[in-house]
Amino acid sequence: MFPGVRPKNFVQSALHKGLERTGLLRLAGMITSRKWTFVLMAVGFLLGRAVILESLTPFAVAYFTVIYFLRRDMILPVALSIIAGSWLAVAPEPMWIAMEVAVVYLLLRGLEAYERAELSYAPLLVFLSTMLVRLFDNVIADKLGWYELMMVGVEASLGFVLTLVFVQAIPVLTLTKKTSALKNEEIICLMIMLASIMTGAVGWFAGGLSIEHVLSRYMLLLFALVGGAPLGASVGVVAGLILSLADTSAIVQMSLLAFAGLLAGLLREGGKAAVAFGMLLGSSILTIYVGNQTDVMASTWESVIAAIMLMLTPKSMIRVISKYVPGTQEHVKSQHEYARRVRDVTAQRVSQFSEVFRQLSRSFGQFGNVDERGTTDEKEKREEVVNHFMNIVADRTCSSCHRRELCWEGKFYETYKMMTGMMTAVQEGRRTTPKEVPREWSTHCIKTPQVLSVMLQQHEVYQNDQHWRRQLNESRQLVAEQLFGVSQVMEDLAREIKREGQQLHMQEEQIREALEGLGLSIQGIEIISLEEGNVEIEVYHTFGRGYDECRKIIAPMLSDVLGEPITVMSEQYPEKGAAIVVFGTAKAYEVETGVAGLAKGGDLLSGDSFSTVELGNGKFAVAISDGMGNGERAKQESSTALTILQQLLQSGMDEKLAIKSVNSVLLLRSSDEVFATVDVALIDMYSAKTTFMKIGSTPSFIKRGNEVIPITANNLPVGILQDIDIDLIRVQLHPGDTLIMMTDGIYDAPGHAVNKEMWMKRVIQEIRSDQPQEIADALLDTVVRYHKGDIVDDMTVVVAKVDKHQPEWATFRWPGRTTVERPRTVS
Repeated sequence: MFPGVRPKNFVQSALHKGLERTGLLRLAGMITSRKWTFVLMAVGFLLGRAVILESLTPFAVAYFTVIYFLRRDMILPVALSIIAGSWLAVAPEPMWIAMEVAVVYLLLRGLEAYERAELSYAPLLVFLSTMLVRLFDNVIADKLGWYELMMVGVEASLGFVLTLVFVQAIPVLTLTKKTSALKNEEIICLMIMLASIMTGAVGWFAGGLSIEHVLSRYMLLLFALVGGAPLGASVGVVAGLILSLADTSAIVQMSLLAFAGLLAGLLREGGKAAVAFGMLLGSSILTIYVGNQTDVMASTWESVIAAIMLMLTPKSMIRVISKYVPGTQEHVKSQHEYARRVRDVTAQRVSQFSEVFRQLSRSFGQFGNVDERGTTDEKEKREEVVNHFMNIVADRTCSSCHRRELCWEGKFYETYKMMTGMMTAVQEGRRTTPKEVPREWSTHCIKTPQVLSVMLQQHEVYQNDQHWRRQLNESRQLVAEQLFGVSQVMEDLAREIKREGQQLHMQEEQIREALEGLGLSIQGIEIISLEEGNVEIEVYHTFGRGYDECRKIIAPMLSDVLGEPITVMSEQYPEKGAAIVVFGTAKAYEVETGVAGLAKGGDLLSGDSFSTVELGNGKFAVAISDGMGNGERAKQESSTALTILQQLLQSGMDEKLAIKSVNSVLLLRSSDEVFATVDVALIDMYSAKTTFMKIGSTPSFIKRGNEVIPITANNLPVGILQDIDIDLIRVQLHPGDTLIMMTDGIYDAPGHAVNKEMWMKRVIQEIRSDQPQEIADALLDTVVRYHKGDIVDDMTVVVAKVDKHQPEWATFRWPGRTTVERPRTVS
């Protein structure tokens, strides 16, 4: 034990300390859990004590009514605190305040009985209760005159307005408002409520200093630090106005607080000390101008105490307030954090869906990779087929034969050998007539023709079954590949979403400063991506359309600071608000196209379809399709193939998988024999590398100077076979190259007796024009003249010329401007 301490005393002291600690913890827990009750009671006490124009008390009943709707569990303590505050007011009127509260409560209970108690009725109820009670007061006091009636109307009207103010301000004051930004009206309502609360402290002094002056200046400092000069001056005006209504001798407080709030807000960048200095300077200047020495000293000490309170205010409290005030860095940061969280959640969900599709692809792929009979052992497969046929034959022919026991028990080996020979003959397709049946078969089995017939019938059933099994497995494999393609597209989308979530505030500010240095006023800049070769920047402005500053000034300036050519990708000019201009990396190459075509026999509708479109991912697609036959049905098949292919490629799907998907769609659309050729060239606008996909199409040609290069591939059109061969041919094009693609109506024009490829190369070489449309017209005209004006088939030719992209406006240098630093990504 401990020396000098008896065990009994030690135990008692420890127990006493434990009880004290437990009691303190319980008290602290109770205060924490009921903190808003105490806060609302304190607010009610001050508002019950508040008086303006020496006799008006419109705050109490308005506050009670709003609390009734928003926090009904606290109406009793709040009502008691309001009455207590009125009891201790400068001009006590607890009875009339209690009567107003009682009238409002009775009216609310009456509305609840008819299920009409709504918050929208609160201002009217406050107006009626104030009007009734104050009229009753004047009637009893026998002071019912025009002035008294006017004051009753003013007080009831103020109660009406204050109810609307408290409806907006109390959720903000108790931090129960869910939105992350406050409207200007809500901020003003909060200021009015805080000033009204401070009105309840009128008449309180500590050491000769006014409590309401200290609180008003502390509130001024707090909002000036958060919102700057506009918010500081606004708080000063509102607080000074309401305080001057409560104390007519303090009319100078309005101008004093407004000027002090303006100076304090202007110095907000210097932190708490600078804001406090600005407020102290502003209040001292006006106090010296309008007051005596005693007033100057009192005002100075009040400002000093408010500054000390600001210094002791925790930064966490200031950050919480800043998040609700638009325009502050904390509010902008909270908005970016919210947007980042939304992006992360969206990317995570898209990744989860991608994984689901990938898992489904694996599941279908497992079924599709199994061979026809679901086994990989050829020996087991052979034995299973033999057993199947043996059982069928034994059941159909041998079960009713009188020699069954002799064949299958006495001569099992000879029977098995004979049956195997029959099976081999059936599988090889040999039709053995009774006269051609081998002697050993007929001597062993007396029902050889019947056995052969049953085997032939079962073999046909077996072949059909195997055919449909193969079809099902191929379909499963195609579905697996398509699911995997969808998974890849969604994975790329998730990666794009995550990339857009990068924080690029510093780069945005650099670009903003550079534009403002040119004299351009930009409302907003948002950088989507700074990846080299894939820049995307959104700029919000209010320029007119006449001078085109975006292409002539902003794009060249961005090209300079980013170190790569930038151009205007799109522009949106809404009827109201700022215009949105998207800037992106300018393409290194551009494609000019020309098309010419005729329908068979001079008809209006051709079975050929073509497409020249920019896919949006830096690639330009030139596609041509020839449907089977002519007319509307052929046009429908060719246009369907090109439309589906274009949409799949724009979504980001792999080229081979896109072609397989088009093929499967054409197969499933109709049971008729419909097919279409597909000839696609995907030109990379940044490198001019071109990928050709030719499915049953005629050769294409590249004209490079006087040289003509053919591009050929041998495979069937889409819509014929389930499994098609897809050959991707990749060619590097050069500036000035001309790509010529055509349907068979053009290519087959010279007939079978002529080497078509050599004839077409000679015709293309003889065309002297370098304009795509003129080349297409000349080639079509040559073919029509070759047939002496007859149009023997649908004919379409598409010509695309690749050239270096020349920006419309050159980059210019601006002295002293720094290059934007791109974010580094480590993979």
